Parts: sequence; C-alpha cells; structure tokens
Amino acid sequence: MTTPLNIPKSVTVKAGHVQPLWAGHPWVFRQALAGVDDGIMAGDEVIVLDPHGKILGRGLYSSSSAIAVRMFSLEGTVALDEAFIRAAIERAASLRRAHGLPNERPGEQTTGYRLVNGEGDGLPGLVVDVFGETLVVQLGTAGLKRLEGAIADALTEVMGPRAIIDRTSPQIAQLEGFTLGDAAVRMVRGEIPDALRFMERGFRFELPLELGQKTGYYFDQRPLRDRIEALSRGSRVLDACCYVGGISLAAKRGGAREVWGVDTSVPAIEVAKATAALNELEIHFEATDSARAFQKAAADGGWDVVICDPPKLARKRRHKQKAGGGYRKLAASAAAATAPGGILAFCSCSAAVTEELLQRHLALGARDAGRRAVIVDRCFQGPDHPVLAAFPEGLYLTVLLARIY
Repeated sequence: MTTPLNIPKSVTVKAGHVQPLWAGHPWVFRQALAGVDDGIMAGDEVIVLDPHGKILGRGLYSSSSAIAVRMFSLEGTVALDEAFIRAAIERAASLRRAHGLPNERPGEQTTGYRLVNGEGDGLPGLVVDVFGETLVVQLGTAGLKRLEGAIADALTEVMGPRAIIDRTSPQIAQLEGFTLGDAAVRMVRGEIPDALRFMERGFRFELPLELGQKTGYYFDQRPLRDRIEALSRGSRVLDACCYVGGISLAAKRGGAREVWGVDTSVPAIEVAKATAALNELEIHFEATDSARAFQKAAADGGWDVVICDPPKLARKRRHKQKAGGGYRKLAASAAAATAPGGILAFCSCSAAVTEELLQRHLALGARDAGRRAVIVDRCFQGPDHPVLAAFPEGLYLTVLLARIY
C-alpha cells in the first residue's frame, strides 16, 4: 500500500470497529483508534486505515473530541480542497432544487432552508442555512475552521449571497481548539444585515440577529408546520416551546379558531408577536413555561391540537436514560392538556432518542395522566436535512402525532 504523498499521516482503527466505516459511517470515535501517527495536529487531514493497512477513507482529525476523525471520503487520494468543497456545495444546492427549494410559487414562497447539512451532504461538521440573501454558517471542527476561506469562496460562487455570517458555537470552538472573534455576529463576507429576512411557505419572517438559537431558525420542523396547518381547521391550538411562532402561524392559516403560543424566551415571544403582525394573523403569544401552559389547558378541558416541542433533553447516548423521565413527564402533562380525541404532536430533537423509545415515553406518560395515546402519523426532518443511510445519528428529529383518548 502506498500512502498519498500529500497526506503522510494516518490513523488506524481497531479490529471490530471497521464495518460501520466500510459501510459509510462518517465518524471514527477515539475509543476505536488503535494508533495515531506522530505529529498529527487538530484539523489535519488524515487517512483512516483498518488493522491490515487497507484504506477506509480520508477525514479531518480532532484532537480533543470524542469523535477523532470525521470522514469526508471513502477514498484515500481525494483531498478536501477548494474543488471538493465547491463540488459538494453544488450537489447540495442541486438536491434542494430537486425538492423545490427555493420555492417561488405564490402562497408557497420559501427562501429559507438548510443548504448544507454536514454529514448528509458529504461535509461533516459544516452547517449552512439560507436566509434569503444571507447565508449563516456553523463550523463544527478545527479542520473546517482552517478551510473557512475556501468554504466562503465556494458559497459565494455557487449561491451569490449578499452576506455570509459565522454563527459557530463558542462551546464547539473551545472543544475543537480554535478561536472565534469577540463580536456576537461574525462576518465572513459582505455587510452585516439588520435582520435575517426570508420566506417560508408564504410566510414572511424578519429575525433580529441577536436571536441566537442555532443559526436563527428551525428549518427542520417545516414538515410538521405543514402537517399542523392541515389539522387545525376549527381547532384550539396550543403551541408549546413555540420559539418565534412558525407552527402557530401555520395553525392560524389552517383555520384554527384560537392559537396560543408559549415559550420561556421573552425575546423569542416578542419576535413571534411581530411576525404574526407582519403576516396579519391574530395569535396570542405568552412568555411562560410549557408546564404552566399545559396545566392551564388541562384545567380548561384540554385543547384540540397540542404541540410539545421541547429543547434537546438527551445530548448524548449516556443521557438518554435520565432524559427518559423528562420525556415521560412532558408526555403526561401534554396528554392531560389535550382534549379527548384531540391531536398531540410529541417531538424529540435528540438523535439518542429513537422513534421506538419516544413512543414508549409517550405511552407511559399518557398512562400516567390516565389517558391513552394512539399514533396516527409521524414526521421527521425535511429533505433539506438529508441523512446518510450508514449514519443513523443523522436522523435526529422525530415527531409522533397521536390522538389522545
């Protein structure tokens, strides 16, 4: 075997950890490494070898993360250079176009969506969201930080944005060992806009830059917003953990006679109110926690459609047992808040919580409330959040739509 001259360093995987990587799983966990060449630094490109010296692929090395290597190719001679990055972004944009994004049809206009979904688009650790003429980028590894200029060049050439903003998590940067600027909004290209303006399914959004959840909006829940709109006619809808009110807007346009959106974030609720006004919809938004809202709804006899979309409760696999109690408690409160025969949308954005496990938490929670949950539909992240077939962790968003009796 000849190691490519431009990447002299390699890591070797232990026996018993090869099969997932051979099948295309993009993560090499540190515990799976049998050896690492001397001199490898955080962010270096490396070749991944099996115990017999056979090439499994090529990736970017992280020195302190539990994920030691994120693989971007199953070949050993394909470099992660500007040409590779541009080709990957072009494929990503083509995939979105094939699924109708962006969408210019009247009443369905959508100019906000995910353009690059990390591993699902062959660029592990990279997230790029489109907000109209502005792109928001998150760099998840030290290697991607080194390639920031090449990534910005490729995005500019393929998408032609007016601005590219970096919203990399400071926690990720610290873990990966690279530094970020002190500014709350870090520019990569262009001029800082005064807001993130975009359209989704015909709704207009103007989000202030200081609203710092993820890249600024949850594009992954678009399928649920569409589904709730279809289910809401004539109903009273409670949207818990509503953030800036995307689901609430959908419910009201779908013909809901009353919509109540709640969130603990006062800034998010203020934006939700402004967004409802911008779209000429009458919705009641309130800054309160979901537990109080569920309790009030239950005392009121229950609402016809209830959405329970909490923050991530199990960030890693080791947290899922502890998170189970939280999901079960939420399910009990949400089920009690749902009118008999009504719909509960029970959500999890934790990859560690499988559909089967979430279903169990829903069943037990409903039983705790003296109710019975019958699942009638399911939603997952939309097609702008593609998932490698060999990477089940990429399917992180699960929504169970259940009738509560």
